[in-house]
Amino acid sequence: MTLLTMLVLAAVVAVAAFVQGALGVGFALIMAPLLGVLLPGLMPGALLLLMLPLNAAVAWRERGSLDWGGIRRITVGRVAGAVLGLAVLLAVPAGQLQILVGVATILTALVTLAAPRFEPNRAAFLGAGVVTGVTETATGIGGPPLALVYQHRPAPVLRATVAACFLIGEVLSLALLLGTGRLAWEQAWLAGLLVPPLALGVVLSRRAGARLAGPRFRMLILGFAIVSGVVCLIPTG
Repeated sequence: MTLLTMLVLAAVVAVAAFVQGALGVGFALIMAPLLGVLLPGLMPGALLLLMLPLNAAVAWRERGSLDWGGIRRITVGRVAGAVLGLAVLLAVPAGQLQILVGVATILTALVTLAAPRFEPNRAAFLGAGVVTGVTETATGIGGPPLALVYQHRPAPVLRATVAACFLIGEVLSLALLLGTGRLAWEQAWLAGLLVPPLALGVVLSRRAGARLAGPRFRMLILGFAIVSGVVCLIPTG
């Protein structure tokens, strides 16, 4: 890995951490394609290791806003969704599934623009967890379902709760990679080198996140979901 590659990664990590720290979503959407192109051999372990301190920091920073009931239900759904996602991958070609996820995400975001305000119930949390588990297993993008289900909640609640849900999922994923021998020292080394720019992005995001609230925050979340859907439509093969 050249010095230029490392500098590019550090800059993008800082920006991605800033986005996630302010919105509560976006880090994986920004970093996964870049790492996949520059250092595909270090995926997904390096990305998951980077997201551990990121989501831990965001969840701790806004721990007073954690929605523990939502976290429990989303986690239950997410575990079931991951199992379902593995089964779906055996039946549906990855490219077709990714396109389906992208179209569904875009349509859901567009429909919610005109939908009346709602408060998510138990079924909504479980459903978001299931869809997150399926889409993360299939495409690596799991933020949109959680962002959409929390779009009408205060910004600190979304940021803290989504970070906690991601943190739990990342621990489970890393344990699986470690147990199957797919977590290499090189992945941990790269993640460690990128922690300083990641921390800088989180620190800078605090003030920006405090200014995001109400309709403007909701529009940013819906915009993130639409961009995620578009990314899913981009061929990867």
